[in-house]
Amino acid sequence: MAYDNLDLQRATHAFLSTIQIASMCALKNGILEVGPPNTTALLFEDLMDSKALWLTPNTVSVYMASWIELGDEPMVLETPANVLGFINDAWFQYVIDFGSAGPDKGKGGKFLVVPPGYEGVIPEGYYVARTSTKGNWVIWRGFQVDGSTEPAVEATKKSFKIYPLSQKNNPPPMNFVNMSGKFHNTIHRMDYGFWEELNTPIQAEPIEGLDPRFAVFSPP
Repeated sequence: MAYDNLDLQRATHAFLSTIQIASMCALKNGILEVGPPNTTALLFEDLMDSKALWLTPNTVSVYMASWIELGDEPMVLETPANVLGFINDAWFQYVIDFGSAGPDKGKGGKFLVVPPGYEGVIPEGYYVARTSTKGNWVIWRGFQVDGSTEPAVEATKKSFKIYPLSQKNNPPPMNFVNMSGKFHNTIHRMDYGFWEELNTPIQAEPIEGLDPRFAVFSPP
């Protein structure tokens, strides 16, 4: 009985300590079901609705999201003006703000997302964001103008880009997908699949960026 109780306590601890990681994996999966990383942006052009399963959205903001997958070189992120946005890494840890709360001060700009362990030259002219994981969630929201979402949507379509630094002179086109009215799930599992979602980033990402308190669950 004592060992059963200890097993239960440690399983509960492991679950509660890693919800944010499984949640980020579910967010990633939800985005990548729509299109590949780095070239796909999800836009809720007609606002969020009940068909979109997200944890904390509202139905007033104009939500938009992408997934960045880093290789051996930095990725450039070009952002629109007048948004509230940020980047989180695969462990759901904060990387940087952009937009009104970011260093671009709401004017939009070019951010350089630098992969873990990168030792190359960092060029000038970018807001530099160093991340501890290869995968990174990019989320931002625009604002309605006189009840219209069009200004925010058009600003993103005009300005938002993701591309490798080596392609700065010829960035590939982005694919903007309107997700309003479409079923879309970004919520983590609540059955055994939770552990599979948790295992995916742990196998794929550098463990150095993970909080040591979450990384070690030793047997009794």
